Order: sequence, then C-alpha cells, then structure tokens
Amino acid sequence: MTPSGTNPGPRPGSAAWELLLPAASAPPRARGRALQAALRDAVRSGRLAQGTRLPSSRDLAADLGVSRGLVTEAYEQLTAEGYLRSGRGAGTWVSGAVRAARPRARDLAPRPPGVRADFVPGTPDLSLFPRAAWAAAQRGVLAELPHHELGYPDPRGLPRLRTALAGLLARRRGVVADPERLVIVSGVAQATALLGLALHTRGTDTVGVEDPGSPQHSALYAAAGVTAVPLALDAEGLAVDPLRSSGVRAVVTTPAHQFPTGIAYSARRRAELLDWARSVDGFVVEDDYDGDFRYDRAPVGALQGLDPERVAYTGSVSKSLAPGLRLGWLLVPEALAEEVVERKRTMDLGHPTLDQALFARFVERGDYDRQLRRCQRAYRERRDALVGALGEHFPGAQVSGIAAGLHVIAEFPARYGPRERFLERTAAAGVEVRALAEYAHARAVRDAHIRLVLGYAQLSPARIRDGVRLMAEAVAGG
Repeated sequence: MTPSGTNPGPRPGSAAWELLLPAASAPPRARGRALQAALRDAVRSGRLAQGTRLPSSRDLAADLGVSRGLVTEAYEQLTAEGYLRSGRGAGTWVSGAVRAARPRARDLAPRPPGVRADFVPGTPDLSLFPRAAWAAAQRGVLAELPHHELGYPDPRGLPRLRTALAGLLARRRGVVADPERLVIVSGVAQATALLGLALHTRGTDTVGVEDPGSPQHSALYAAAGVTAVPLALDAEGLAVDPLRSSGVRAVVTTPAHQFPTGIAYSARRRAELLDWARSVDGFVVEDDYDGDFRYDRAPVGALQGLDPERVAYTGSVSKSLAPGLRLGWLLVPEALAEEVVERKRTMDLGHPTLDQALFARFVERGDYDRQLRRCQRAYRERRDALVGALGEHFPGAQVSGIAAGLHVIAEFPARYGPRERFLERTAAAGVEVRALAEYAHARAVRDAHIRLVLGYAQLSPARIRDGVRLMAEAVAGG
C-alpha cells in the first residue's frame, strides 16, 4: 500500500547505496551521524531523486551490516528535517521539498585569465608577504591574548592596535593621530562606505571625486546614497574653480600620489583645498593608498596633518602586506566620529580581534617597518626595470609619476598608434594594460593619445622586461 495518489516509485539500485558504505564502516560512536550525513548528501545532490522509495529499515540495515535501530533513527531524523517523508505502513520516500545543491563554489576573485604579463595597477607582489614573521606574531598573540579580548571589541578597534597605529602614522605620514579618532576597518572600501553613510546622514547627497580617478570611489559612495561628481585636475592637483562651482561639500582626493596620474598636490593646492573645505563647512577625504612608497624624493606628509577636523584620512595594508587581510584604518574628524563609529558597530560589531592583536604586535616589534623597507627596495628595482625596458623598446616614450607609488604613466609617440590598434595588439599578445582614458569619469571625452597606466609591483624585473618586449613586438608586428 502506498500513500494516496502516489506510485511505488523506483527503488534505489546497489550503486546508490555504495555512497552509504563508508558511513557503515565509521567508528561505532560516529556511525549514526555519518549515515545521516551520507543520506542528506545523497538527497541534496540528486543521487537519491525526489519520489524514490527507500528500503525498509530492516532491509537497509541488513545491506549495510548495521543495526536496524541505527537506520530507524536516521530515517526519523531526516524525516523531521524534511529530507524524507513517511506514512504509517506506507514506507519512507525522498521528499519533494529538497532541491539539488550546486556542485561547487565559484571563485569570483578578480584574476585576468591567461595573460603573459599583467601591468594592471592595484596589486602588490603577494610573494613578499612575510609569512615567517606573521606566523611568529600569530603564535605570540595566541599565547598572550587575554580571554576577555576574544569577546566583542570596541567598534573602533582594540586600544592596543589604535595606539600602535597612531604612533606609526604620526611618524611615517605626519598625521595628527588621536587613537580615540582612529577606527579599524576592513580596508579603504569599508572606510569609504562608512564615510558615505555618515555624510548622507548629515544631509550630504553629493561628493566630488578626482577625474581621472579611482572608479571604486564612485561606486562605493553610490551604495551609500551619495552621488559622485567628477572634478577635473590640473598640474597641481584638483582644480579649485570647478570644485568651488560644483556645489559639493565633500571631496575625495589622493594628494600624496594622485591615482592614476601620479602627480603630487602642490603646497599651494593643498592650502587652497583646505580653505575651500573651511569656507563650505565641508570635508576632504584623503585616500593615502600608497603613501608608504617613496623612492627619489623625501616623503610628502599627509594632508590630514594640516587640518584634522576637515580631513578624513584612510589607509590600509593592501599594498604593503596583502589585500586579502582586509585590514585598514580611518582617522575621522570629530564632527563625523560618532556617526562613523555607530555605523561601524551596526555594520559588523567590530573588526576581528585576533587579526587586530596580531597586527598590533607586528607594528610594535618593528616587523611592519622592516616589511615596508623590504617592499621599497623590491619596488624601486621593478620601477627602474620598467623605465629601462620602455626606453629600450619604445624610444621616445615619456614616463611620469615615477617618484612614488606602484605604477607609472607612459605616453607613447603617435607613430605607435592609433591607440585602439595599440591596445588591441597588446591584448592579443597576452599583455594586460589599462589606458589612462579608462579611469576618466567623463566618458564622452575622447583621448587620442596613447597613455597607459602601468603597474609594476606584482611583476619581477625579468617579467617586466619580457612583458614590455612582448608589447613592443605586438605593436610593431602588424
């Protein structure tokens, strides 16, 4: 007898039960859980299809060589969870409530497929990550961390890390670093989102962004309900007249090493920018994305040091250690501090405490300074390799923005064009590059010049030279 309106349905063959055999051979105390897990997986994956009638508990127990009670308990548990259904005297069936699970998790990490040389800026050399020093710091933290610090942290971050970072930023970047105004965040992206939400709460619905500039800024502010207004640059930085006429009361800048042009804001332009912020009761957001990397000149201090009540300062370890750590900081003006901290609290209840304690120890013991010196040596060598290779393979090319950061701007003579053909042939050769025009917010503006933004941190000197050679051969070959 079967339930009303149903057919007996197929009985699973021996192949279907082979997947249950490992459960039957599990240790006695784990056998019941193993059998239940195997049955769940078989139903989720579709190997036991909807409407399949299962053997009686007696028959399945005999087939698997386990006790009948073990099978009965498994049937009852999975029936309670909805994987199976049963009726008195009607047997046990695979439920129709279950849908087959996806076979695997996809990897959506941004990785260019099949390129021979990747000059796209934004990624450091991940092989430089200090695994031994990081592991030693981790062991030390696990040995010394008080139990209470494993609870929910201060949403601003552990006091130990905020204190260590305040000293580091004051020493290296010249900021006014009050640990009470320092918020530990999941990278500059979260810092931007928090600032966008805080500004929106204050009634700010537009924010100025550099043009050309980072496309991420516009998207992050849009997610917070704030519209990005592109603002032009000149030779000294963000142009003041368009800023004043735009009507915005907040602007995002990269004054130490503008992305992507590579210019450093002049002292006059820094002063004008702060004067504007004071005159409109507004704010400047300083993204110090690669401020630790200076090669041929003295470091330019952060803009925030000139007026910490008008400048919100952001930074992270994404270029110095690894972006996968998702670890950054935000120095926030007092007027925005309460709203930012409350948003951080509701967003994630604080950054992971183990990660914070580990980085604090890393900073306190001088490991972070050593890592920065190591990266500076490596990246200076790679910059020199790129400039040299461009000079060898592209005579007449002009390179700028080389005194700092992890990318350069290369402008090629017109004889290598037109630009579209240059980019097409480069891509066909397996060399990934980005044109400066791709970072422009005003897409209607056409740029006929061949100007590329070339990142070099992620490539060895040999790979850099080989990539430039491949690019030259591709451009000359058609």
